[in-house]
Amino acid sequence: MSRSVDEAVDHADDADLAPAEAFALLGNETRIEILQALHEATIERGDDTPIQFSELYDRVDLDDSAHFNYHLKQLLDHFVRKVECDPDESGATADDCVEGYEFRTPGWKVVRSVFAGTFTGRSELGPFDAPGTCYECGGALEARYANELLTIACADCGRTPVNYPFPPGGLADRTPAEFLDAFHHHVRHHYCLAADGVCPECMGRVETTLGTDTAVPGQDVVVEHVCGRCDNRLTSAVGVNLLDTAPVLTFFSERGVDLTTDPFWTHPWTVSDVHTTVVSTDPLRIRLDLPCAGDVIRVTVDETLKVLDAEPLDDAEATDATA
Repeated sequence: MSRSVDEAVDHADDADLAPAEAFALLGNETRIEILQALHEATIERGDDTPIQFSELYDRVDLDDSAHFNYHLKQLLDHFVRKVECDPDESGATADDCVEGYEFRTPGWKVVRSVFAGTFTGRSELGPFDAPGTCYECGGALEARYANELLTIACADCGRTPVNYPFPPGGLADRTPAEFLDAFHHHVRHHYCLAADGVCPECMGRVETTLGTDTAVPGQDVVVEHVCGRCDNRLTSAVGVNLLDTAPVLTFFSERGVDLTTDPFWTHPWTVSDVHTTVVSTDPLRIRLDLPCAGDVIRVTVDETLKVLDAEPLDDAEATDATA
C-alpha cells in the first residue's frame, strides 16, 4: 500500500540527518572507499541487482571483515540501503533471490561529487576565446577557469558578464569549446530550475525576488533566488531566467535561434540590463525588449518573474525599442 504525501514527508523528516552528523559519517576513509566500491560494482553489473556483502568486501582494501561491517552499518539508512529478499513476497525462487546493498540518493550524490571533482579537483584553464562580444564595448570575450569558477570577461574593457561555479570534472576529456557548451547547459539548467521554484542543489523550495538595489555597474534590476532548505543563492540579471519561457523560446526558434543550445551569454539581455526597463516600482514591473533577426519580442514580468505579457512588436515599435 502506498503512503500519503503527508506520511512520506513525515517519514523523510524523521530520517533527516543533521549536517554535522552527515560530515561525521563521511569523515572516514573506509566509508568513502565503501561508497566508491559500491559505485564501481553497480556500474560493472549494469543492472539493478543489489551488490552482495562478499563482493563489496573484496573491493575494499581492508582485512578485517568485522571492521568493514561496522563502517558499512554506519552508512545504512542514510547513504546505503540493505536489500533483503523474501521469496514468498517477491515471487522469486530461493536461487534467484539476491540480498545485498544499493545506494540511497544521498550516497549517489556523494560519489558523484567525488567524480565531479567537487571535493578534490584543482583544475585551471585559460584564458581562451569565448563566443560572443562584450555588450558594453563590443570587444572580444575570453574565458578563464580557476578555483572552480568559470569567468567570461571582455578582453578590452574587462567587464565580466559571467562568473559561475562549475565542477572540475566537467573539464575532463573536453576541448575548450566542448567545455563552454557543457557550462552553458549547466548554468541554463540551474536558472531554469530556480525560476521554477526548485533548488538546483538540494531540490528544496526556492523563493524568487526582484529588486532595484544592486551594486553591479550598469545593472538596474537584480534577481535573487534563495533556497529555504540549503540557503543556496543565485543572483542574476532578469533575462537569463527567461531562457525556458515558451513565448521567448518560440520567438527565437522561428527566427533560427535555438536558445537551448546557443551560449546564453552571447545574448546581452541574459547578462545585462541593456534591453531591460523598470516600468514601475510599486508594484514592480519589468519590461524586456528582446531582439532577434531584426524583430523584437516585448516581455513584461512582475516581482516574482511571472510573465504578465509577451508579444512581438510591429516594425515601428521594434525600431523604437532597439534605437
